[in-house]
Amino acid sequence: MNILGSLIKKEAIHITRDRRTMFITLIMPLVLLLLFGFAISTEVNDVKVAVAVDKHTDTTRDIIQALDVNSYFTFEGITEPSEVELLLRQGKIDAALILRTDGGATTYQIIVDASNPTVAQAAVSYISGVVEHRTSSPVITRTLYNPQMKSSYNFVPGIMGMIFILICAIMTSVSIVREKETGTMDLLLVSPVRPVSILIGKLVPYFILSCIILAIMLTMAYTVLGLPTSGSIFSVIAVSLIYIILSLSIGLLISTMVDNQVSALIVSAMLFLVPVIMLSGMIFPIDNMPLPLQGVSCIIPARWYIAAMRKLMIQQIGLEGVITEVLVMTGMILVLLLAQLGKFNSKK
Repeated sequence: MNILGSLIKKEAIHITRDRRTMFITLIMPLVLLLLFGFAISTEVNDVKVAVAVDKHTDTTRDIIQALDVNSYFTFEGITEPSEVELLLRQGKIDAALILRTDGGATTYQIIVDASNPTVAQAAVSYISGVVEHRTSSPVITRTLYNPQMKSSYNFVPGIMGMIFILICAIMTSVSIVREKETGTMDLLLVSPVRPVSILIGKLVPYFILSCIILAIMLTMAYTVLGLPTSGSIFSVIAVSLIYIILSLSIGLLISTMVDNQVSALIVSAMLFLVPVIMLSGMIFPIDNMPLPLQGVSCIIPARWYIAAMRKLMIQQIGLEGVITEVLVMTGMILVLLLAQLGKFNSKK
C-alpha cells in the first residue's frame, strides 16, 4: 500500500507542477461546452421573410400577424409577387410567402433561397407550421423531451463524450512516455513494483482530475445551459465515471505502444478526434450511416457514452435503460486493462 501511495503521490506532483497543462485541462472543457452550447447551434433564427398578397382577408391578416410576432422570423413587410425573385437575388429576404384568395379559399406558395439548404429547409418548415395552424384542418404536433428544440440538449452529451476521450487519453498517454524519456520507467520495470500497481498509480491522479472536470461540466450543463435536472443525476455520474476510466485506459494503452511524448499526443489526438466527431453520433445520426460505418462505430467508446447520456440527461430514464451501454463500456475497460498488463509483463 505504501508503494502504491508513493506512485500516486509522484504522479500527482507531476500534474500539479505543470501549471500550463492544468490550466488547459480545466479551461478547455468549459470553453468547448459554452461554444457548442451557445455559439454553435443547429437552430435557424431570424429568417428574413416577406409576404405577397393579392387580396386581404381575415386569414391573410392572421398569417401576416403571426409571421410578424414570431421570434424565428424577421418580417420584411408586404411586397408584390413580381418583386419576390429580385429580393431573393439581392439577399434582402430568405423566403417569401405568396397568398392567393380565390372563391373564399386561401392558397399559399413558399419561395425560398436554397443557396443555403439548412436555412431553406428551416424556413419552409417554419412558414408551413404557421400557415397550417390556420387552415381548416390543423396539424397537431407534440415535441417530446426537448419541446423548445434547443440544440444544446443534443450537443452537451456529445461534447462531454469528446472532451473526456480527448483529455483523458492525451493526459494519460504522455504519462508513461514521460517516464520512458526520463529513464525512470526502466527503474520501475526492474523494481519489485507489480505492473498493476504502476497502472493504478498512473490512473488515480488523472481520475481525480477528471472527476473535477465532470463536476464543472455538469454544473455548467444544469445551470448555464439549462438542461433539465432529474433524479437520474446519480446515474449520469456513475456512467460518466465508467467512461472516464475507459478513456484513461485508452490513454495508458497508447503510452505503452509509443516511445516519445510527441507520438503519444499525435496518436491520441488524431486517432480519436475524427472518429469521435464523425462516428459517435455526436453530430451525425448513426442510423443514417452506411452499414459498414455503423459497424465501425461500435468500437468507438464515445458512441456508447453519448447514447447513454442522451437517455439519462434528456429522456430522463433510469439506469436500467442504459444497461447495454454500460456493459459494452465495462467490457472495453477489461480488454484494455488486460492488454496493458500483457504489454508490461512482456517488457518485464
